Amino acid sequence: MAIKIYIDQGHNPAGFNTGAEGNGYYEQDITYRVGRLLYDRLAANPAFEPRLSRPTEGTILGTSNNTSLRVRVEQANAFGADLFISIHTNAAENPSATGTEALVYSPASTVAIDAAEQILTQLNLQTGLRNRGIVYRPGLYVLRRTAMPAILIELGFITNPRDAALMVEDPELFAEGIYRGILAYYGLL
Repeated sequence: MAIKIYIDQGHNPAGFNTGAEGNGYYEQDITYRVGRLLYDRLAANPAFEPRLSRPTEGTILGTSNNTSLRVRVEQANAFGADLFISIHTNAAENPSATGTEALVYSPASTVAIDAAEQILTQLNLQTGLRNRGIVYRPGLYVLRRTAMPAILIELGFITNPRDAALMVEDPELFAEGIYRGILAYYGLL
Protein backbone atom coordinates (compact mmCIF):
# COMPACT_ATOMS: atom_id res chain seq x y z
CA MET A 1 0.00 0.00 0.00
CA ALA A 2 1.43 3.36 -1.06
CA ILE A 3 2.44 5.98 1.50
CA LYS A 4 0.14 8.98 1.08
CA ILE A 5 1.85 12.37 1.17
CA TYR A 6 -0.24 15.55 1.12
CA ILE A 7 1.81 18.46 -0.23
CA ASP A 8 0.41 21.83 0.75
CA GLN A 9 1.86 24.59 -1.39
CA GLY A 10 1.46 27.43 1.08
CA HIS A 11 -0.76 30.40 0.25
CA ASN A 12 -2.91 31.35 -2.73
CA PRO A 13 -1.71 32.88 -6.01
CA ALA A 14 -3.93 35.98 -5.62
CA GLY A 15 -6.60 37.62 -3.51
CA PHE A 16 -6.56 36.49 0.11
CA ASN A 17 -4.06 34.29 1.96
CA THR A 18 -1.22 35.35 -0.30
CA GLY A 19 2.29 34.95 1.06
CA ALA A 20 5.35 37.04 1.77
CA GLU A 21 7.17 39.14 -0.79
CA GLY A 22 10.86 39.84 -0.97
CA ASN A 23 13.54 40.70 -3.50
CA GLY A 24 10.90 40.94 -6.23
CA TYR A 25 9.61 37.40 -5.59
CA TYR A 26 6.34 36.02 -4.19
CA GLU A 27 6.11 33.18 -1.69
CA GLN A 28 3.07 31.59 -3.37
CA ASP A 29 4.99 31.25 -6.67
CA ILE A 30 7.99 29.59 -5.01
CA THR A 31 5.86 27.21 -2.94
CA TYR A 32 3.81 26.23 -5.99
CA ARG A 33 6.92 25.34 -8.01
CA VAL A 34 8.74 23.45 -5.25
CA GLY A 35 5.55 21.54 -4.38
CA ARG A 36 5.00 20.60 -8.02
CA LEU A 37 8.58 19.33 -8.35
CA LEU A 38 8.24 17.36 -5.11
CA TYR A 39 4.97 15.89 -6.36
CA ASP A 40 6.63 14.75 -9.59
CA ARG A 41 9.39 12.97 -7.65
CA LEU A 42 6.94 11.23 -5.31
CA ALA A 43 4.54 10.29 -8.13
CA ALA A 44 7.41 8.60 -10.01
CA ASN A 45 8.11 6.38 -6.99
CA PRO A 46 5.58 3.50 -6.58
CA ALA A 47 6.08 3.61 -2.80
CA PHE A 48 4.17 6.92 -2.68
CA GLU A 49 0.81 8.41 -3.56
CA PRO A 50 1.13 12.21 -3.43
CA ARG A 51 -1.57 14.87 -3.60
CA LEU A 52 -1.21 18.63 -4.12
CA SER A 53 -3.23 21.36 -2.44
CA ARG A 54 -2.75 23.53 -5.55
CA PRO A 55 -2.68 21.24 -8.61
CA THR A 56 -2.56 24.26 -10.95
CA GLU A 57 -0.76 27.57 -10.58
CA GLY A 58 -4.08 29.43 -10.52
CA THR A 59 -5.78 27.22 -7.91
CA ILE A 60 -7.27 29.33 -5.12
CA LEU A 61 -8.38 27.50 -2.00
CA GLY A 62 -11.23 28.79 0.16
CA THR A 63 -12.91 32.19 0.23
CA SER A 64 -10.92 33.79 3.09
CA ASN A 65 -7.70 33.24 5.04
CA ASN A 66 -9.53 30.95 7.49
CA THR A 67 -11.34 28.86 4.88
CA SER A 68 -8.17 28.60 2.80
CA LEU A 69 -6.43 26.86 5.70
CA ARG A 70 -9.50 24.76 6.51
CA VAL A 71 -9.80 23.47 2.91
CA ARG A 72 -6.18 22.29 2.97
CA VAL A 73 -6.66 20.41 6.24
CA GLU A 74 -9.99 18.91 5.13
CA GLN A 75 -8.45 17.71 1.86
CA ALA A 76 -5.52 16.08 3.65
CA ASN A 77 -7.79 14.41 6.21
CA ALA A 78 -10.21 13.14 3.53
CA PHE A 79 -7.24 11.84 1.49
CA GLY A 80 -6.12 9.85 4.53
CA ALA A 81 -2.59 11.19 4.22
CA ASP A 82 0.20 9.54 6.19
CA LEU A 83 2.19 12.78 6.23
CA PHE A 84 1.23 16.43 5.67
CA ILE A 85 3.95 18.75 4.39
CA SER A 86 3.21 22.46 4.07
CA ILE A 87 5.79 24.37 2.03
CA HIS A 88 6.52 28.03 2.81
CA THR A 89 9.20 30.68 2.63
CA ASN A 90 10.28 32.63 5.69
CA ALA A 91 10.55 36.42 5.98
CA ALA A 92 12.33 38.75 8.39
CA GLU A 93 13.02 42.46 8.74
CA ASN A 94 16.75 41.70 8.83
CA PRO A 95 17.77 40.73 5.27
CA SER A 96 20.72 38.72 6.60
CA ALA A 97 18.38 36.15 8.24
CA THR A 98 18.97 32.88 6.38
CA GLY A 99 18.30 29.17 6.49
CA THR A 100 15.69 26.45 6.56
CA GLU A 101 13.50 25.47 9.48
CA ALA A 102 10.61 23.14 10.24
CA LEU A 103 7.55 23.89 12.34
CA VAL A 104 5.70 21.12 14.16
CA TYR A 105 2.80 21.12 16.58
CA SER A 106 4.59 20.29 19.84
CA PRO A 107 7.48 18.39 21.47
CA ALA A 108 5.06 15.46 21.78
CA SER A 109 4.75 15.28 17.96
CA THR A 110 7.50 12.68 17.75
CA VAL A 111 6.64 11.33 14.29
CA ALA A 112 6.52 14.84 12.82
CA ILE A 113 9.77 15.74 14.60
CA ASP A 114 11.56 12.65 13.26
CA ALA A 115 10.39 13.33 9.71
CA ALA A 116 11.22 17.05 10.00
CA GLU A 117 14.76 16.28 11.17
CA GLN A 118 15.35 14.06 8.14
CA ILE A 119 13.94 16.70 5.77
CA LEU A 120 16.02 19.48 7.32
CA THR A 121 19.19 17.37 7.08
CA GLN A 122 18.57 16.61 3.40
CA LEU A 123 17.62 20.21 2.60
CA ASN A 124 20.91 21.35 4.14
CA LEU A 125 22.83 18.77 2.07
CA GLN A 126 21.07 19.78 -1.17
CA THR A 127 20.96 23.57 -0.79
CA GLY A 128 23.81 24.38 1.58
CA LEU A 129 21.46 26.61 3.56
CA ARG A 130 21.81 26.64 7.33
CA ASN A 131 19.61 24.21 9.27
CA ARG A 132 17.78 26.45 11.75
CA GLY A 133 16.13 23.45 13.41
CA ILE A 134 12.63 22.73 14.62
CA VAL A 135 10.18 25.26 16.06
CA TYR A 136 7.05 24.29 18.00
CA ARG A 137 3.91 26.12 16.83
CA PRO A 138 0.77 24.67 18.44
CA GLY A 139 -1.29 27.64 17.28
CA LEU A 140 -0.91 26.99 13.54
CA TYR A 141 -4.14 25.65 12.09
CA VAL A 142 -2.51 23.27 9.60
CA LEU A 143 -0.42 21.68 12.36
CA ARG A 144 -3.22 21.60 14.92
CA ARG A 145 -6.12 20.29 12.85
CA THR A 146 -4.55 17.62 10.63
CA ALA A 147 -5.31 14.01 11.55
CA MET A 148 -1.80 12.92 10.55
CA PRO A 149 1.74 14.07 11.44
CA ALA A 150 2.21 17.53 9.95
CA ILE A 151 5.29 19.59 9.15
CA LEU A 152 5.52 23.15 7.89
CA ILE A 153 8.81 23.67 6.05
CA GLU A 154 10.26 27.17 5.75
CA LEU A 155 12.53 26.67 2.72
CA GLY A 156 14.56 29.82 3.23
CA PHE A 157 14.11 33.56 3.67
CA ILE A 158 12.47 35.34 0.76
CA THR A 159 13.80 38.55 2.35
CA ASN A 160 17.41 37.31 2.05
CA PRO A 161 18.79 37.98 -1.47
CA ARG A 162 20.84 34.76 -1.58
CA ASP A 163 18.09 32.50 -0.15
CA ALA A 164 15.49 34.06 -2.46
CA ALA A 165 17.63 33.70 -5.58
CA LEU A 166 18.38 30.06 -4.74
CA MET A 167 14.69 29.24 -4.21
CA VAL A 168 13.71 30.88 -7.51
CA GLU A 169 16.63 29.77 -9.67
CA ASP A 170 17.07 26.25 -8.26
CA PRO A 171 13.73 25.01 -6.90
CA GLU A 172 14.80 21.46 -7.81
CA LEU A 173 17.33 21.53 -4.95
CA PHE A 174 14.55 22.17 -2.45
CA ALA A 175 12.22 19.57 -3.94
CA GLU A 176 15.05 17.02 -3.95
CA GLY A 177 15.94 17.83 -0.34
CA ILE A 178 12.38 17.35 0.87
CA TYR A 179 12.02 14.20 -1.25
CA ARG A 180 15.24 12.68 0.09
CA GLY A 181 14.17 13.61 3.62
CA ILE A 182 10.89 11.74 3.13
CA LEU A 183 12.79 8.75 1.72
CA ALA A 184 15.18 8.81 4.70
CA TYR A 185 12.31 9.04 7.19
CA TYR A 186 10.60 6.00 5.65
CA GLY A 187 13.89 4.06 5.43
CA LEU A 188 13.95 4.18 1.63
CA LEU A 189 17.10 6.23 1.09
